[in-house]
Amino acid sequence: MASPPAQQSGNPVPPGQTDASIERYVVGGGGEYASGSIPGSPDAMYYYRFRMSDPNGEGFKFQDRELSFYFRPTPFALHFQVENRTDRLLWIEWDRCEFLSPLGVRGKVAHDGTTWQDRFTPQTSTQLPPLQRLADYTFPMDYLVEPGGSPQQLHRKLLSEGEAAIHLVNREFGIDLVFKVEEQLRTYRFRFVAINAIPK
Repeated sequence: MASPPAQQSGNPVPPGQTDASIERYVVGGGGEYASGSIPGSPDAMYYYRFRMSDPNGEGFKFQDRELSFYFRPTPFALHFQVENRTDRLLWIEWDRCEFLSPLGVRGKVAHDGTTWQDRFTPQTSTQLPPLQRLADYTFPMDYLVEPGGSPQQLHRKLLSEGEAAIHLVNREFGIDLVFKVEEQLRTYRFRFVAINAIPK
């Protein structure tokens, strides 16, 4: 089996590669380093402080009569949890969702389970049963990287943890999540901003 083009941040740097090139890649949603009090790689040069810019409110939460959301932006991906507050089956329509990258590029959304081979094929909708919760993470589909024969979901980080971090402050990014609610499509727009990139 061929090796992926780069290893996760935190592993030794292979010969011929630099810290700047290797720190761009991550597997999946970032795993254990996405769930700490300050999400990020242990060897990151910078860490971020985020705020939710749209809808504007307290923290990273939003709810209406049908759905309740909680978000956790990280350098690796945009993590979220959504709860179906109704007694009806709802659906996330992934093919209709759109991600706005920190570089201002709009495009298709990748999430947990999306692979390199899925880039040009329709994505299956996700069921959200009544009164149930779903946890997932998202990032731009264009950030997927060919994993060199590995089954891992290898992709570029959502935000650099290296020297480029200071150029990403105040760049808005986010997602338009599209749900099917009683056969009607409903778009939920969420935007986030890295308000600081702080040297470690």
